[in-house]
Amino acid sequence: MASVEISALRKLYGDVVALSDINISIPSGSFYTLLGPSGCGKTTLLRTIAGFHRQNSGTIGVEGAPIEDLPAYRRDVGMVFQDYAIFPHLSVRDNVSFGLKQRKVPAGEIARRVGEVLEVVQLGAFADRMPHELSGGQQQRVGLARAIVIEPKVLLMDEPLSNLDAKLRVDLRAELRRIQRELGITTIYVTHDQEEALAMSDIVCVMYKGVIQQASTPLEIYMEPTNRFVAAFVGANNFLAVSRDGTAASLAAGGADVSQALASLAAGIEVVCAIRPETLHVSTGHTAAEPQDIAVPARLREVSFIGREMEVFGTTKAGDEVKAVARPDPQVVALAPGSAITFRAARKDLLFFESGETGGRVA
Repeated sequence: MASVEISALRKLYGDVVALSDINISIPSGSFYTLLGPSGCGKTTLLRTIAGFHRQNSGTIGVEGAPIEDLPAYRRDVGMVFQDYAIFPHLSVRDNVSFGLKQRKVPAGEIARRVGEVLEVVQLGAFADRMPHELSGGQQQRVGLARAIVIEPKVLLMDEPLSNLDAKLRVDLRAELRRIQRELGITTIYVTHDQEEALAMSDIVCVMYKGVIQQASTPLEIYMEPTNRFVAAFVGANNFLAVSRDGTAASLAAGGADVSQALASLAAGIEVVCAIRPETLHVSTGHTAAEPQDIAVPARLREVSFIGREMEVFGTTKAGDEVKAVARPDPQVVALAPGSAITFRAARKDLLFFESGETGGRVA
């Protein structure tokens, strides 16, 4: 196991800033996920750690030792690629042993380590099969076995599940997490899948435009996003316009008073209110809220019944699109589009951000 420290890392492609002053501290043995949309810099960061890209400035340390000037083959990291990158002409056993042979490890040691690793990834019975005889999930486990058999200090994984079907992705992500915990290997994982990141990680690092927006536990990322981008990207969110007049503040949709939440905020700052869909309750007609709640009247656009829950979509008079996720209510499911409904939320579930794509949290 090894800790990873990255300080003031910067990477440019011409005039384009791919990574902007990246500072990361990854504890030994943790599962650290880089999450963000395409082009945010997460894969560039991973490949820079691996030594495939050269940073313009900054340092990368593993267990306190600098590696930023070492070639990739001397960094003692294992890499699992999106496209498996296994040799089609070699058996499972020979694929996994390839790196050990390159390092001139004795034959007896190779046999022992390959056998142990194949058992860990549950491919012991497939050692003599060829890649074309394996499923996609099994091929990906071969790639994983080949990366960990060399016993790297750090394991890097670049969207390893993106080529698999939905059910297999869910099954294999649990398997990857089990293996990582069993081995205790420090892992840096890249994905654009929010659910995957939340389910697997000790720490989720959300990136956008080459900048770290927030790095925290999955629960904190979801429940306490530090800015509007994180709130919008990780899970679904409703953003409602806020009207401010001096010390008074209210939701443009329905006029619910939110002055108390924004009492300490300087005048003139434009604000939006965020409400998670699962915290909203839906009732028929336009009804008032209890003092501890806020009410948002709307017109029903659509109800999507998906078994254990329903998704209710509405449009407010102010033009805000609102979505609620709740237990099925026959009265709501039966409503016709255009019907009057009310979305209600507890005041404690409201979050407020400055307007703008990456506006900071203000309340």
